[in-house]
Amino acid sequence: MKKMLVAVTIAAGFLSMPALASEDLAKAKGCTACHKIDGKLIGPAYKEVAAKYAGQADAVDKLAGKVINGGSGVWGPVPMTPNKVTPDEAKTLVKWVLSLK
Repeated sequence: MKKMLVAVTIAAGFLSMPALASEDLAKAKGCTACHKIDGKLIGPAYKEVAAKYAGQADAVDKLAGKVINGGSGVWGPVPMTPNKVTPDEAKTLVKWVLSLK
Protein backbone atom coordinates (compact mmCIF):
# COMPACT_ATOMS: atom_id res chain seq x y z
CA MET A 1 0.00 0.00 0.00
CA LYS A 2 2.87 2.38 0.82
CA LYS A 3 4.45 1.79 -2.59
CA MET A 4 1.19 2.63 -4.31
CA LEU A 5 0.81 5.84 -2.31
CA VAL A 6 4.37 6.88 -3.21
CA ALA A 7 3.75 6.13 -6.90
CA VAL A 8 0.53 8.18 -6.93
CA THR A 9 2.26 11.08 -5.16
CA ILE A 10 5.12 11.07 -7.66
CA ALA A 11 2.71 10.90 -10.61
CA ALA A 12 0.68 13.80 -9.21
CA GLY A 13 3.86 15.83 -8.90
CA PHE A 14 4.69 15.29 -12.55
CA LEU A 15 1.16 16.20 -13.62
CA SER A 16 1.35 19.48 -11.74
CA MET A 17 4.43 20.61 -13.71
CA PRO A 18 3.21 20.81 -17.34
CA ALA A 19 4.31 24.41 -17.93
CA LEU A 20 7.90 23.73 -16.94
CA ALA A 21 7.98 20.49 -18.87
CA SER A 22 6.60 22.17 -21.99
CA GLU A 23 9.00 25.10 -21.76
CA ASP A 24 11.85 22.60 -21.48
CA LEU A 25 10.45 20.75 -24.50
CA ALA A 26 10.30 24.02 -26.47
CA LYS A 27 13.95 24.64 -25.67
CA ALA A 28 14.95 21.06 -26.49
CA LYS A 29 13.19 21.16 -29.85
CA GLY A 30 14.72 24.49 -30.86
CA CYS A 31 11.49 26.52 -30.74
CA THR A 32 13.17 29.24 -28.70
CA ALA A 33 15.53 30.02 -31.58
CA CYS A 34 12.60 31.84 -33.22
CA HIS A 35 10.06 32.42 -30.42
CA LYS A 36 10.02 34.04 -26.99
CA ILE A 37 7.23 34.02 -24.44
CA ASP A 38 6.75 37.79 -24.19
CA GLY A 39 8.18 39.38 -27.32
CA LYS A 40 8.60 38.91 -31.04
CA LEU A 41 11.87 37.36 -32.14
CA ILE A 42 11.79 35.90 -35.65
CA GLY A 43 8.31 34.52 -35.05
CA PRO A 44 5.53 35.87 -32.86
CA ALA A 45 5.65 35.78 -29.08
CA TYR A 46 3.95 32.76 -27.59
CA LYS A 47 1.59 35.07 -25.72
CA GLU A 48 0.54 36.68 -29.02
CA VAL A 49 -0.25 33.24 -30.41
CA ALA A 50 -2.25 32.38 -27.28
CA ALA A 51 -4.26 35.61 -27.58
CA LYS A 52 -4.94 35.16 -31.30
CA TYR A 53 -6.21 31.60 -30.94
CA ALA A 54 -7.96 31.92 -27.55
CA GLY A 55 -11.33 30.22 -27.52
CA GLN A 56 -10.92 28.51 -30.89
CA ALA A 57 -12.01 24.90 -30.52
CA ASP A 58 -9.72 23.65 -33.30
CA ALA A 59 -6.65 25.64 -32.25
CA VAL A 60 -4.65 22.73 -30.83
CA ASP A 61 -5.00 20.57 -33.93
CA LYS A 62 -4.53 23.50 -36.34
CA LEU A 63 -1.40 24.79 -34.60
CA ALA A 64 0.07 21.33 -34.00
CA GLY A 65 -0.13 20.82 -37.76
CA LYS A 66 1.76 24.08 -38.30
CA VAL A 67 4.41 23.07 -35.77
CA ILE A 68 4.93 19.78 -37.61
CA ASN A 69 4.59 20.97 -41.22
CA GLY A 70 5.50 24.65 -41.02
CA GLY A 71 3.39 27.50 -42.32
CA SER A 72 3.43 31.01 -43.71
CA GLY A 73 1.47 34.19 -44.13
CA VAL A 74 -0.24 34.42 -40.75
CA TRP A 75 2.42 36.40 -38.87
CA GLY A 76 4.24 38.11 -41.71
CA PRO A 77 6.54 37.21 -44.57
CA VAL A 78 8.95 34.91 -42.70
CA PRO A 79 7.72 31.30 -42.95
CA MET A 80 7.85 28.87 -40.07
CA THR A 81 9.86 25.83 -41.10
CA PRO A 82 8.71 22.27 -40.37
CA ASN A 83 9.91 20.92 -37.03
CA LYS A 84 11.13 17.49 -36.02
CA VAL A 85 8.52 16.74 -33.39
CA THR A 86 6.06 13.93 -32.90
CA PRO A 87 2.33 14.69 -33.06
CA ASP A 88 2.16 14.28 -29.27
CA GLU A 89 5.08 16.66 -28.74
CA ALA A 90 3.47 19.20 -31.07
CA LYS A 91 0.19 19.05 -29.15
CA THR A 92 2.01 19.35 -25.83
CA LEU A 93 3.85 22.42 -27.07
CA VAL A 94 0.70 24.01 -28.48
CA LYS A 95 -1.31 23.38 -25.31
CA TRP A 96 1.46 25.02 -23.31
CA VAL A 97 1.60 28.04 -25.65
CA LEU A 98 -2.18 28.43 -25.52
CA SER A 99 -2.09 28.32 -21.71
CA LEU A 100 0.11 31.44 -21.54
CA LYS A 101 -1.60 34.68 -20.60
